[in-house]
Amino acid sequence: MIRFTRRTLLAAGSAALAAPSIGRAQDLQLAIATGTTGGVYYPLGGGLANILSRTIPGMSATVEVTGGSVANNQLLGAGRVGLIFSQVDACVDAVNGQDRFRGRPVKVRAIAVLYTNRMQVVTTASSGIQSITDMKGKRVSSGAPGSATEVMAFRLIEAAGLDRDKDFRARERLSPAESTNAVKDGKLDAYFFVSGVPTSAVTDLAASPGITIRLVDHADLVPKITAKHGPVYFPEVIPAGTYPGQTTDNQQMSVANILGVLDTMPDEQVTKILESTWNNRAELAQVHAEGRGFTMERQKTAAAGVPWHPAAEAFWKKQGATLA
Repeated sequence: MIRFTRRTLLAAGSAALAAPSIGRAQDLQLAIATGTTGGVYYPLGGGLANILSRTIPGMSATVEVTGGSVANNQLLGAGRVGLIFSQVDACVDAVNGQDRFRGRPVKVRAIAVLYTNRMQVVTTASSGIQSITDMKGKRVSSGAPGSATEVMAFRLIEAAGLDRDKDFRARERLSPAESTNAVKDGKLDAYFFVSGVPTSAVTDLAASPGITIRLVDHADLVPKITAKHGPVYFPEVIPAGTYPGQTTDNQQMSVANILGVLDTMPDEQVTKILESTWNNRAELAQVHAEGRGFTMERQKTAAAGVPWHPAAEAFWKKQGATLA
């Protein structure tokens, strides 16, 4: 039976949620680090946990609510979870020991490339915000602590020529659901959130009576960001109509998502996880629309961003992926 928990980063250190073991079949345990409940990682993680628990004999997969990609890589490095959802940029920083991982690199390895995460800069028509620079002097949320949203938001703010600590009337560090509620209550003007689309928290805001959402364009800043941080980001479009009241396309910055494990996970374990997930991928698409992004075409080394786990590389080549 799978167990869903809602623990903080610190509480996630329970010994019962250690990285998976492959001793006896009945001892197989796998803690999966996802994200906040208002995003896409959490429901997809729940679907994945169901698949693995049902199809791998003796496995018990559990789902952890976390701050997001940065926290997930930290938990993985500490041996407190065995499998993570993560944006590629956070994994690259983890492997290289950069930014939040300075002095504490994590040997995370990709086992699958999933869907694209899209930076959504969310505000309302009444805020007067039409660009990132218009956010100066406003009340914003840069994302939950430990999230890749926060990493991308800081990079976007810097590229726009703003100071994240000085140029806002207030800068909160809220989850998307908390941010939506703060906007509704008139306590916040805008927020950043990186996720698949549609995101339930943004849909909630867009469907609120008396509110017209605006997604702020920022794709023009991508070249400046990639020049400094490498080619992990790329421009994409969130089509008009993705959210209630969204009448125009949103030109935004995206990054790929991966499933990651430590380089020490046994080959047999990785192969079982991939076989189970790939053979039952249609279930993930039923859990959330972004589950349809788990395709053979996405299994590319460049998209993965970090080295493949050897067993994953062998698995995808056997399936016919070129990986180049």
